[in-house]
Amino acid sequence: MSEVIAVMNQKGGCGKTTTVINTATSLAVMGKSVLVVDMDPQANATTSFGIDKTKIENTIYDAIIGDISVKKATIPTFIKNLFIIPSNISLSGAGVELSKRENYHIILKETLKDVVPLFDYIFIDLPPSLGVITVNALVASDSVLIPIQAEYYALEGVADLINTIKLVENRLRSPTPIKGILLTLFDKRTRLSKDVYKELKNYFGDTNLLFNTVIPRNIRLAEAPSFGKPCLIYDPESTGTKAYLKLAKEIIDRDSSLESSNDINLSKLVPKRNMSAGEE
Repeated sequence: MSEVIAVMNQKGGCGKTTTVINTATSLAVMGKSVLVVDMDPQANATTSFGIDKTKIENTIYDAIIGDISVKKATIPTFIKNLFIIPSNISLSGAGVELSKRENYHIILKETLKDVVPLFDYIFIDLPPSLGVITVNALVASDSVLIPIQAEYYALEGVADLINTIKLVENRLRSPTPIKGILLTLFDKRTRLSKDVYKELKNYFGDTNLLFNTVIPRNIRLAEAPSFGKPCLIYDPESTGTKAYLKLAKEIIDRDSSLESSNDINLSKLVPKRNMSAGEE
């Protein structure tokens, strides 16, 4: 069965796109058929697979406004089993255009419906905002993966994110369970990273929402996009690569439906900031 996963956080710099491209690649090399949907006008997921965003003819924007079919916008990457619907700057105006349409919140879901059955996993990479595109992604998705950076203010934005998910559930009658919360950019040498991890354990550990896998701060993960490659291809032996392979295995091993998360009161998951900044 296919699963559509929105990878989202309204805070930038949390490793969202890095998580999308490297988790998708890891699942693909494990034999899963995977699609990445780049819903960010910056198109970082697109360029991370070596695609020139200035030269692509068909994008997710063209598909959601109805100019082309979604299948025509779907192209293979150089990695077996891994496909992408690319993006470029034209997507920047999509939020305004979508908001003017009737039933605007289901447009992405309707756009993707013909390709969803073709893949085991579909990852939607989103911009760091909580706008119309994000609402569309939540309605189109079966679950949400939330990367959280190991930094002092990382937990503050989680309340807004959870409230947005609740709003979509309640007003649009489209429940989107949280698949998992992923700690990224973790540096075991610093007290700060350890404090953030402790806070996540305190607030999310008992819910089974916190992934066991932790993504380290790793220079190879940071370098790989500039070479147009996922880290698994750029440096297969790096600690970043190994972490995302571990995450992919954890995703496969988890119950994809996450039925237990439907019983969780999301309002109780809003973390309270009570953490010292720590010293490096």
